[in-house]
Amino acid sequence: MDRIVEKSLLFDFYGELLTQHQKEVYGEYIQNDLSPTEIAVLRGISRQGAYDLIKRCEKILTDYENRLHLVEHFQKVKKTVASIHTCAEEIAECDDKSIVREKIAQIAELSSNILEEY
Repeated sequence: MDRIVEKSLLFDFYGELLTQHQKEVYGEYIQNDLSPTEIAVLRGISRQGAYDLIKRCEKILTDYENRLHLVEHFQKVKKTVASIHTCAEEIAECDDKSIVREKIAQIAELSSNILEEY
């Protein structure tokens, strides 16, 4: 997974668990694509302070993911739903009943896996 997307997902899932100050600074870094220097100027803190806070937030968010695995589960479900969507599109374009039955069986299996796991 792209590192920027991963950081953004971690912030989306666990950002509310940060302190207000951490959330604001890390949000500026992730959502507004500000550098530690820009954040330091904006907040009236040192560049090193901004950099350290960003790194600390990344560690906190990564630790939450290592314990809870919410982003991992989200990515897995998203991938499975994409497979279900592909099967549905193939059914819509197909006239062969045996292929349609096969695709329906795949959809049933994929959706069953999601239901069993979650």
